[in-house]
Amino acid sequence: MEQPENDSVSYETAEQIILRWDATASEDARVRMIFEGDRQEINRYLQAVDRIQLSMESTTLSDDDGAAGVQGQSKKINGAIQIAMARLEDEFRNILISHASPVETETLTESMSSVHLTPRTSTSISEFPGNDDYSSRGEEDSVSRDGSSSLERGESSNTISSYRSMSSIREIDLIPADIVCDLRSIAERMIAAGYFRECVQVYGSVRKSAVDACFKKLGVEKLSIGDIQRMEWEALNAKIGKWMRAAKMCVRVLFASEKRLCEQIFEGLGTAADDACFMETVKGPAVQLFNFAEAISISRRAPEKLFKILDLHDTLFDLLPDIDAVFDGKSAESIRVQATEILSRLAEAARGMLTEFENAVLREPSKVPVPGGTIHPLTRYVMNYISLISDYKQTLGELIVSRPATGSRYSDDQTTPDMDFSDHEEQSPLALHLIWIIVILQFNLEGKSKHYKDNSLAHLFIMNNVHYIVQKIKGSPELREMIGDHYLRKLTAKFRQAATSYQRATWVGVLYCLRDEGLHVSGSFSSGVSKTTLRERFKSFNAMFEDVHKTQALWLIPDTQLREELRISISDLLIPAYRSFLGRFRSHIESGRHPENYIKYSVEDLETAVLDFFEGCAVSQHSRRRSQ
Repeated sequence: MEQPENDSVSYETAEQIILRWDATASEDARVRMIFEGDRQEINRYLQAVDRIQLSMESTTLSDDDGAAGVQGQSKKINGAIQIAMARLEDEFRNILISHASPVETETLTESMSSVHLTPRTSTSISEFPGNDDYSSRGEEDSVSRDGSSSLERGESSNTISSYRSMSSIREIDLIPADIVCDLRSIAERMIAAGYFRECVQVYGSVRKSAVDACFKKLGVEKLSIGDIQRMEWEALNAKIGKWMRAAKMCVRVLFASEKRLCEQIFEGLGTAADDACFMETVKGPAVQLFNFAEAISISRRAPEKLFKILDLHDTLFDLLPDIDAVFDGKSAESIRVQATEILSRLAEAARGMLTEFENAVLREPSKVPVPGGTIHPLTRYVMNYISLISDYKQTLGELIVSRPATGSRYSDDQTTPDMDFSDHEEQSPLALHLIWIIVILQFNLEGKSKHYKDNSLAHLFIMNNVHYIVQKIKGSPELREMIGDHYLRKLTAKFRQAATSYQRATWVGVLYCLRDEGLHVSGSFSSGVSKTTLRERFKSFNAMFEDVHKTQALWLIPDTQLREELRISISDLLIPAYRSFLGRFRSHIESGRHPENYIKYSVEDLETAVLDFFEGCAVSQHSRRRSQ
């Protein structure tokens, strides 16, 4: 035991000092604190306690003789010890309370900011789209990025921790060094006198209050698992971000610093005294902290929660080595186990949410066609969702270890597509899940296309949506790498095939009006052309083209390049055929009466009219120039 720097005192003097500071017998002792006085008075009291304890040990050795005088002396010394320990307990509590101000959040933040940070943009995603979303969401993407960043574990720092050389942990001095020495001198004597439990309880109750105050400053609320699970997702979403930041500060700064303080005061003073005091202080707050993540891990597995679940998983995975280091004692095993189990449940929740998402895409029930055959909100939602999945490919690549639940077992199920994995043997399970999601999205879109009464519009709808899928894949290097160029070529071929099918469905009938078959007649009084048939052909063409023009101007191809490509393709089909037909037979119409009733369009008129297609708005009455 460390001795105060004073000459030894007699037992009688020591007893007088102890009794003089008996708070139950003296008003002065009740209102004054020894450790708030001068150092000489402090040392004198500690020396008196040491002398009484030494006498107690000597008396205990003599107790075996059973002499009445010795027993009386022992009782007297015991009384002095009890008074001294009660006094030291009060002093211990008072010192702790005097230095129990919660650590300022700025201090915690500064400690964390010394770590090299690699921020990931925080992401949020809305709930899976329902039937009511399709008329209002238009072309807005379902996924938003809020621009905030979360603290990530770093690898470098200019600060060297006295606790251990790991860059993630940043210990701070919670109590000044000279005060720590006073606390240790009291703890040493209380534990030596057999007052270990009292010392631990006082220490734990005061320091726990300080930790609780820090929690409040960091926004860590006292919520039960039931409270958390009853929260609306929007409110919970915001709390998750705060929790991730707070958890890093709590484990790496606050808890680590509390552990260091316990070691400074209690290390070597008994069997795991420092560990016992540390757990007395932080076990409740640590359980409160991790209960939040536990509640999230066992909550309903809605697809929109996936990315916050992954953020939580990454945060906890990153913290796990620090949790193991800070809570390394035997009594802290339950904390380590809880953290590990939460991590496992978060991983399982992420896998379950991906499966839920696949099922939701497959079963999404909307039957009302989107106007103009444009991109369906489901397509936007799904492609933005899997683009985000590719951002988390490192984490999900480790969590997703099995192929999607499809293949031969669904071969007789007409409500579920099949997928041949033989073309994707080299791809990861996560990549196969992404391809499977695109497969079931297309399957759903094919079903929705059947609700269009116009086959041409149905083909245009498939073309728009598959083209959007292709562009989203091409726009994300990570997603493109996972999907692979082989499957991307398949998708490209599919939207081109849909464009070809649209052209056939729309223009075969129109171009049929421009055929020569049935126009030529023979006879001495004939020009060789049936003008009646020719007039009907022109009238049919005019009517059909006008209807197509009026209708398909309302249809929409949102991608400018795709829209222009399809217009060019239409012009390549239509304009040469019409120019040739008009060149061969125009004179036969103009030689008769009212030729303007039959030749309504010049070649230039058609070229201009084609420019109105797929704009998504009605054609102006003056949008076409008539040839005079």
